[in-house]
Amino acid sequence: MSVRVRFAPSPTGALHIGGVRTALYNYLFAKRHHGKFILRIEDTDQNRLVEGAEDYIKNSLKWVGLMPDEGPEIGGECGPYRQSERLDIYKKYADALVESGKAYLAFDTQEALESARTKAEAAGGAFLYSAANRLSMRNSLAMDKDTLDKEISYGTPYTIRLKVEADQEVSFFDAIRGDVSFQSNGLDDKVLMKADGFPTYHLANIIDDHLMKITHVIRGEEWLPSTAHHILLYKAFGWEDTMPLFSHLPLILKPSGKGKLSKRDGDKLGIPVFPLSWERDGEETLNGFREAGFMPGAVLNFLALLGWNPGTEQEIMTLEELIDLFSLEKIGKSGSRFDFDKAKWFNHQYIMNASAEELFYMAGGEFVKAGLSFDEHKMLQVIDFVKERVTNTNEFLPMTHYFFEEVSEFEMEPILKKWNLQSAEVFSTIIGLLSAMPQFDASSIESVIKEEIARSGISFGAVFPALRVALTGGTKGPDLFRTIELIGQEEVVSRLEKGLQMYELNKIS
Repeated sequence: MSVRVRFAPSPTGALHIGGVRTALYNYLFAKRHHGKFILRIEDTDQNRLVEGAEDYIKNSLKWVGLMPDEGPEIGGECGPYRQSERLDIYKKYADALVESGKAYLAFDTQEALESARTKAEAAGGAFLYSAANRLSMRNSLAMDKDTLDKEISYGTPYTIRLKVEADQEVSFFDAIRGDVSFQSNGLDDKVLMKADGFPTYHLANIIDDHLMKITHVIRGEEWLPSTAHHILLYKAFGWEDTMPLFSHLPLILKPSGKGKLSKRDGDKLGIPVFPLSWERDGEETLNGFREAGFMPGAVLNFLALLGWNPGTEQEIMTLEELIDLFSLEKIGKSGSRFDFDKAKWFNHQYIMNASAEELFYMAGGEFVKAGLSFDEHKMLQVIDFVKERVTNTNEFLPMTHYFFEEVSEFEMEPILKKWNLQSAEVFSTIIGLLSAMPQFDASSIESVIKEEIARSGISFGAVFPALRVALTGGTKGPDLFRTIELIGQEEVVSRLEKGLQMYELNKIS
C-alpha cells in the first residue's frame, strides 16, 4: 500500500515549533517511502478559530520547504481538505453509528453535566460519562421510544456520544512506544457530534483518516490517551483492517529540560519558539525563527534531531539526506531539550555554507530599510567575506554597514592611549601610499602597509587598530586588508584623512 501521511493542525493560533517538527517527521517519512504528505486543516472547533491562523500555518510550511502533495487550494483526490467543508460527511457517519447502536443521542444540558461533575468531586471522585452512569443521564439509552421521539420533535439540542462498552481492553501497537493498552472502564463516552452540528476532533479525525487512506499517523504524544477512543471508533465502523499505524512523538522540552516547551518560554527567555513571528491585533507578539535570522534548512536540521537520531555522528544534513536516513524506529521515547545555543550553531554552519546570493536574498531587505545605497556586486562580495563571523542573517547589517556608509561613532579610547607623533607620521604616510596605489587589492594593500610599518620601526599594534577604527568605528572585525579593498580606494583615503584629524584633535584636547 502506498504510504499516505497527514499533518492536521487546528487554526487556533500560531503554529508552535513542535508542530513544525511533527510536519517534518511526516514529510520525511512520506518522501522516504515515495508516498504522499497531506495537509488537512482541522477547523471544527469554531469557538477557538483565530483569523489568519490558517494562512500562518501554510506560510510556515512554505518557509521551511515542507510543501504538501495534497491540501486546501492544492486539491487532491480525497478533498475537501478543510474539515468545515466536510460536515455532511461527518453527519452521515455519525448517524450510521447511532443506527448500529455504537453511539447514542445525549440531551444533557451543560448545567446538568456541571451538577454531576460537582457531585462526583464532592464525593472524592471525578465525573466520567460512561457505562457506570449513562443510564442515569438524559440520553437515548435511558429513554423509552416515545420520550425520545418527543425530544427530537421538540428540537431539543443533543450531542452524539460514543458508546464505550465496560470491561474491555483496548490495545494497539505504537511504532515508537511498542504495545499500548487501556482499560475501557477508565474511558468516557466521548462526544462525537456537538449540538451545533460540528464533529469533535475524535470523530472527524477518524473519518478523514479513513477516507483519505492515511496509512501512518505520526503525531505528538499528547494525543496518546485519545488513541484508545480512536481504536474503538475504527472498530465501531468496521475499519480495523485499514487502521493506520500509530506513532506518538516525544515532547520538545524547555531549555532547562523540565516540562514541555511553551510560548511563555519564548517570552521569558527571548528566544523564538515559532517558525514565523505572529502579531494579533496588538494583543500578542510572538518571536519567529525567520525574523530571528535563521535559515529554513538550519531550522529543519535542528528540529529533525530533537527526538530522532540517524545512528551516526553526522549532524549537518540536507533535507534530501534527512529523507534518505529517516525511520520511525530511530525516534526516541524520551523528550528532547530545546537547546537554543545548538540551534544557533546549526544556523552558523548553514550560513557559512550558503552562497552570497542566497544570503543576500534573506538579508538584503534590511539594508534597504536602513536607507543604504549599495552596488549588488559589492554587497555579494561583502556578504561572502563576513559570513563566517555571522550567527544569524540579522547580523549582516550591523556587521557590514560601514562598507556602504561612513561611521559616526568611534572607539577612541584604545587608540588615543597609544597615539603619538610617530603614530601620526606613519598613519599619514600610509594614507599617501594607499592613495597612490595603481592596483587596489588586499594583497597589494597588505604589502604596502606592512612594509611602511616595518620601515618605521613602530609596532603593528600602534597602527592597525587606528586604521580599523577610522574606517569601521571599532577595533574588531574581519581581515583589515580585505576590508580596505572592499570599502574602496577613494572612500578609504577620505575616511583615513578624517580619522587622522580626529585623532590629532582628540589627543590635543
